[in-house]
Amino acid sequence: MEKKNILILNGPNLNLLGTREPAIYGAVSFEAFLEGLRVRHPGVTIDYYQSNHEGALIDKIHAAGFSLDGIVLNAGAYTHTSVALADAVAAVAAPVIEVHVSNTARRETFRHRSFLTAVCRGVISGFGLASYELAVIALENGEGAAWSR
Repeated sequence: MEKKNILILNGPNLNLLGTREPAIYGAVSFEAFLEGLRVRHPGVTIDYYQSNHEGALIDKIHAAGFSLDGIVLNAGAYTHTSVALADAVAAVAAPVIEVHVSNTARRETFRHRSFLTAVCRGVISGFGLASYELAVIALENGEGAAWSR
């Protein structure tokens, strides 16, 4: 089986995972989680990028979206505000899975709307950092390619 190439892309404030509101987001840093994720999925090359800047996230989607097997995207607050990110996801060929650490439907009303959901292959939320792993498993198994937008 050919090794899959996946990008995990995190948006604003997700660089603070492990220290930011641990009651909501947990006490493990993303870097520590990512190390274990790579060990548990040796058949996947997992690249990682985080930015607090919308344009940088869009540039990364454009750069990766035609060559990778999938993108796992946690756009943070941009999920609820960015038509530009949604347009970038819609423009690329790679399947994109929207993830959230918390269950956004159980949080503030403004977090209930996602501009990304309609253009992503699927959404996984509310399982802590395991939301990322569930998305990686789906892409690793080729599930994203079989789904249509």
